[in-house]
Amino acid sequence: MTAWTGAGAGAPPRHLAVSAVVCAYQDERWPLTQRAVRSLASQTRPPEEIVLVVDHNDRLLRRARAAFPDVVVLHNTGVKGLSGARNTGVSASGGDVVAFLDDDAEAAPDWLERMLRHYDAPDVLGVGGQVRARWAQGRPAWYPAEFEWVVGCSYRGQPTSLAEVRNPIGAAMSFRRTVLETVGGFDVTVGRVGALPVGCEETELSIRARRRWPAGRILHDPSAVVEHHVPESRTNVRYLLSRCWSEGISKARVARLAGADAALQSERGYVGRTLTSGVVRELAAVRGRRDMHHLARVAAMAAGLASAAAGYTRGTLRPPAVISASIEGAP
Repeated sequence: MTAWTGAGAGAPPRHLAVSAVVCAYQDERWPLTQRAVRSLASQTRPPEEIVLVVDHNDRLLRRARAAFPDVVVLHNTGVKGLSGARNTGVSASGGDVVAFLDDDAEAAPDWLERMLRHYDAPDVLGVGGQVRARWAQGRPAWYPAEFEWVVGCSYRGQPTSLAEVRNPIGAAMSFRRTVLETVGGFDVTVGRVGALPVGCEETELSIRARRRWPAGRILHDPSAVVEHHVPESRTNVRYLLSRCWSEGISKARVARLAGADAALQSERGYVGRTLTSGVVRELAAVRGRRDMHHLARVAAMAAGLASAAAGYTRGTLRPPAVISASIEGAP
């Protein structure tokens, strides 16, 4: 694999410029968006530029431009949705590394610094960090830690130290610009549009990147931390099942694009190891009636897995156009 910096063997890595991209679409999240942008501005290693992309919301666009005179505030010029907004941010920015932070997340002061240190190695394609849930109304007792990916956060079963992964969590990740430009950016047929609980755009992009550079690495560094706001509306069983269903739909789409082996590689390990050990742990903790929340977590894991499997089956059997129209009717 060719060194990204163009430096000769043994030469020290050159300074990498960083662009930080935040994508926003909803007026109701404005206070959270402000916190996200301010957390980037106060980094121990500040980005050379902060780009805020507003996804087809003119009122929010005007508000953001008035509030952030030192931030590049843009309208999403691509297809509506998170993938199109991220691609707009990449195209408008100039950093060697592009970092992405969700508009309802807040980065720790050293988030960028901790991710950027890994780019000294020329084979590193991207780096993601730990996304801690900040529960607005407290975490429900029945909610399994293994399913915190449902609310866009890190979950039990992920590496607890620096490790190579298939893909980072989209709420807090970074890639070399060369990677994003070479593989063509995020696929606009994959990922969230508005409030629809679909995703996997970072998974599909990471698979393409690894195929382009088989010796390249994507790293997970749990010391690079962001906190992700989890509203009360996402802490009920209905949302968990809907998000799992949509994840199955999304994985089916990725499997169509990248093949089932690549699309489900991590998921097979997740089911075989993470969920299995989670069920065993929760059942072993039951001692009496006061411990019924452990059984509730087992039930939630089983229901979530069944919903994701059903979504994947439906996504496999039905064409993408029909799938997109049916997501709103998910359980």
